[in-house]
Amino acid sequence: MIARISYIKQLGTFVNKPFIKVITGIRRSGKSSVLLLLRNELLSKGIEESRIIYLNFESFSSAELQNAIKLYDYIKTNIPKAKKAYLLLDEIQEVADWEKCVNSLLVDFDVDIYLTGSNSHLLSSELATFIAGRYVEIPVFTLSFAEYLQFRTHYFSEKEQDMKNSFVSYLRLGGFPVIHTADYSEETAWKIVQDIYASVILRDTVQRYKIRDVELLERIVRYAFDNIGNTFSGKNVADYFKSQQRKIDINTVYNYLHALEGAFVLYRVPRYDIKGREILKTQEKFYVGDISLLYAVMGYKDRWIAGIMENIVFLELKRRGYRIFVGKLDTREIDFIAEKQGKKIYIQVAYKLDREDTVAREFNTLLEIKDQFPKFVITMDDFWQESVEGVRHLHISDFLLNDV
Repeated sequence: MIARISYIKQLGTFVNKPFIKVITGIRRSGKSSVLLLLRNELLSKGIEESRIIYLNFESFSSAELQNAIKLYDYIKTNIPKAKKAYLLLDEIQEVADWEKCVNSLLVDFDVDIYLTGSNSHLLSSELATFIAGRYVEIPVFTLSFAEYLQFRTHYFSEKEQDMKNSFVSYLRLGGFPVIHTADYSEETAWKIVQDIYASVILRDTVQRYKIRDVELLERIVRYAFDNIGNTFSGKNVADYFKSQQRKIDINTVYNYLHALEGAFVLYRVPRYDIKGREILKTQEKFYVGDISLLYAVMGYKDRWIAGIMENIVFLELKRRGYRIFVGKLDTREIDFIAEKQGKKIYIQVAYKLDREDTVAREFNTLLEIKDQFPKFVITMDDFWQESVEGVRHLHISDFLLNDV
């Protein structure tokens, strides 16, 4: 098992702190592995194994504990006396009324609690008020480009790698850890991701949100996937279906998009008006939880390359903890405005700077922003000048491997 160091460091900051640690992310992104890595880390620090209770609620061995009272009684019976216990509860959303159980454990025992869940709305229910203010959320994503290279080195001894060629492979395979543990072809990898997608749609979307029209949900998925990197609204989706002689209520569109966000299939990115300094409520962008989902559902299309690159940059910004917006400057668009701890970066993403109008479009918009925050144009060009009046140009692999 390969250590995903960034997540262990984040968790390490909160070990023995009075917060419930909630690890969230799409299915098969590596949450369970992170939890087991944490278990190994605790053992390496001298914590006795008897003080660590690990339960995976997707395992049949824990099926009888998928009830708050039964889980509480089990832990009460097995918890060590007069010593702090470490509770590692994997896929906690499978336990009915889990929030009541976790709250009681926190009140009644000396425990350090770690949870994983495959739904971003895990903490937004009314029941979650039981632990409000007493938890910290740590999102886990599919493999970053740097982690992908680490996997290639570990499993295939690729110690000296051509980063640009490696990036093309990463772009075509995506980041689900399981597909990088063996030398799968693109076709086989996408088949594996199809199975992951089917599980996510069924268990974390259809069942959890009680969606009745699965065929309509799939159509909305395809519309969103086909518009990665483009702004659109629920009305655009409803109008599209209307043109296909199928009437659909806008609220239904938003409910289904909300469910897909909850399952980490999609991420919604709002627009920010730079001059007006306000968040706009229309024409948002959506990005997929991993680009391989796009291929598994729709196949690969060359015309998507710019949107796919945007998606990869977006996920990297999320991993780095940025709050992300699509920028609006008059009638022009800035792909990303990313903010963190009072700092800000502006990013334009383009496939190639092979035409003068493309160069002008990508650089001139950034040059019109007069603040002193860093500005970048990210492409797949093998070579182009490094900067234009302070706006830096980077190959996407360089951006992904360096925290600029």
